[in-house]
Formats: sequence, structure tokens, C-alpha cells
Amino acid sequence: MTHVVTEACIRCKYTDCVDVCPVDCFREGPNFLTIDPDECIDCAVCIPECPVSAIYAEEDLPKDQLHMTKLNADLALLPGWKSITKRKAPLADADDWKDRTGKLPELLR
Repeated sequence: MTHVVTEACIRCKYTDCVDVCPVDCFREGPNFLTIDPDECIDCAVCIPECPVSAIYAEEDLPKDQLHMTKLNADLALLPGWKSITKRKAPLADADDWKDRTGKLPELLR
């Protein structure tokens, strides 16, 4: 099993989760963070750190977010999606997007 970043992260990209990850499994895209399932050790320390509750254990994913398991795995393999190991500022308009739903069309690859 792994942990999965859901649509709630899109256009926010808070990085509080990155600071606590013991294995550096997060990858950073233009407006989203993903978890590399091959690196994640299922420790769950990232879950309470996310200010928008965007991270779930794979078995706890809401039904409307099941598609994010494959998407996380696919994005983690993209060459431009590099490992992120230190917290940085969220996107400038993150607070405007944090409570919105249905953000998948906003995802930049």
C-alpha cells in the first residue's frame, strides 16, 4: 500500500508534508505534489501535516478520488517531476483554491 495525494492539492501545493517524510517520496509538479508509490513506506506521518487534507492511505481514498492512485504513480515518473525534500511557500493563490473541489482539469503536467 501507499499514500495518495488527491485533487485537493491541485493549485495549492502546500509542502508541509514534505518536511516530515522520512524517505523523500514526494515529487513536485507545477501546481501539484504527488507521492511516488515505489518510495512511500506507508508511514502516514504526512497525513496530519496537510492543511487541506489532500493525503490519504490508498485503502482510505474517497470513492471519487480512486483515479488519483494511478495518476500519482504516473506523475511520479515524469522527468520534470523532481523530488522535493524541503518545505517552500505554497502557490500565491493557494488560499483561493484550497476549499474548491473538482480541480482535476486545473492540473498542470
